[in-house]
Amino acid sequence: MGPTAASRQAAPGSALLPAVVCGVAGLMLFQFLGNSTRGYIDTSSLFHWWVAQWLNPASESEHGWLILGLAGWLWWRNLSSEKSAAITSVERAGWSNGRAVAAMLGGLLIHAAGFAAQQARVSILGLLLFAWGAIDLGGGRRVGDAARFPLAFLVFAIPINVLDSLGFWLRMWVIEASAALAHGAGIGVLRSGTQLVAPDGRYHYDVAAACSGVRSLTALVALSLLVGYLNFRSWPRRAFVVLLCFPLVYVGNVARIAAIIFAAQIGGTKWGDRVHELMGFGVFVIVLGGVLAAVTLLQRRWPEEPGLEQEGRGDREGLAALASRTPRSSCSKLPEREWARRWIVAASVAGLVGAESVFLHHLANAPERGAAGVALATDGLNPVELPAFIGTEWIGRRAEVTPIEREILPPDTGYSRKVYVSLGAPSREVLLSLVLSGRDRTSIHRPELCLVGQGWTIDGAQTHRFNRPGGGSFPATVLQIQREVASPRGTIKVPQLAVYWFVDSETVVASHWERLARDAWNRLTRARADRWAYVLLQTDAGDGATAALQRMQQVLDATLPTFQRVSAPRRP
Repeated sequence: MGPTAASRQAAPGSALLPAVVCGVAGLMLFQFLGNSTRGYIDTSSLFHWWVAQWLNPASESEHGWLILGLAGWLWWRNLSSEKSAAITSVERAGWSNGRAVAAMLGGLLIHAAGFAAQQARVSILGLLLFAWGAIDLGGGRRVGDAARFPLAFLVFAIPINVLDSLGFWLRMWVIEASAALAHGAGIGVLRSGTQLVAPDGRYHYDVAAACSGVRSLTALVALSLLVGYLNFRSWPRRAFVVLLCFPLVYVGNVARIAAIIFAAQIGGTKWGDRVHELMGFGVFVIVLGGVLAAVTLLQRRWPEEPGLEQEGRGDREGLAALASRTPRSSCSKLPEREWARRWIVAASVAGLVGAESVFLHHLANAPERGAAGVALATDGLNPVELPAFIGTEWIGRRAEVTPIEREILPPDTGYSRKVYVSLGAPSREVLLSLVLSGRDRTSIHRPELCLVGQGWTIDGAQTHRFNRPGGGSFPATVLQIQREVASPRGTIKVPQLAVYWFVDSETVVASHWERLARDAWNRLTRARADRWAYVLLQTDAGDGATAALQRMQQVLDATLPTFQRVSAPRRP
């Protein structure tokens, strides 16, 4: 009699084909319908979008190449380990495809959410999860387990803009501590916002975001996690090593700024600049040196329990014994029933990828739903023209949009902008700018980035509520900014206030993150993409913040009813 269906075997190469089918289907999806944000990087490929971040210095994600290389090495290391080698002899005898299927389905759902919300970073998480599911399906438990941490490690190669906000406060803490150290050493350095100035003017340093440690934070956290992963088996110890990195980053950057001040005090700006370059590497030495010292101390004084060290050995011995009782044919061939199940999985996943592709293509090309956050001009693209006169006290002068803004922002972005000049005090101008997003959410970005790019230094931030004519109020973010300008009397500091908020057809929010969250929620749950408006006011603050806010309120009293439709956030 011939072999039964349960005992018939499929060739080893055929076991990989279902996973290849899933992988190719996923590759096509993420390549051609992977990215829905087309503002700054005009591509539908999620791979192109991600790698472009690594190539763009402004994204501060150049460490992505290092993370990619380390992830590949970690996978090779895990595959080569003795424990993984023992598993390979028995993994195919009845391996369940459940977690591989769950991972691929989860990856497709996460990507759909990221695509709909125009959040490419979320789609990258879906890509990594889907890739792990396809690898797990084709390679089995040994290869899937080996790839799990390396793929998760690639999360550190995703640009995370939230660090910009963290960097501001980290910068302020670094400046305060560095100035205190200088004062303790008898150096009377003066602090003005983010600037440190010698009393006699011999040196002048503005502590930029790079010096706060935010640029190196992601890379240092990733390297700390790698050190913990390679030296410990228990996750609590690995987590401790990662958490230790954060105070060390702070200490390293305080040491950097303090060393620059001391060097400049002794040898002038020339010495300070040399130490500035040298201590860029010094921060890495301090952080990684501290992490490695802590790991060594833990291993010597509080080694892991013997049970943790023996756990892997016991698993290897048991698996080796099981392998010795397993027929050789079962290690090299796949049971036909299992082979059939994998092809069913592959066909199902490919079908789901096809259905998701149709849905995402329809979503990307569907007519716009939602409303504009401000009143529109007759062209339906730009915000309404702002008033030319405010009573007899203010006159509005048209402010043109710069060619750079039109070049880098999507073409369907709308603008309306005027500079209001007080007839009683012509030097007290108030800029009122409206930027209205188009179909792509990248029409609007965090104002802090734009202001810093224009040469302003941000000294502080707070929330303020403006009154709306007729009753009610709404929140706004107030930034204290300044920059240096040349004058016949030398370099002088120009303080100003910049105030901004975001508005859609239903609510006003004061922060960039609130806008992103609400916009993503509306896109996901209501298939609705409102055209958010970014409203900015900016005026001189030489006469104090209170007077500056009063001028802004005067301008808003006359202009707000002409463009803004809502006054305060609505409760969901």
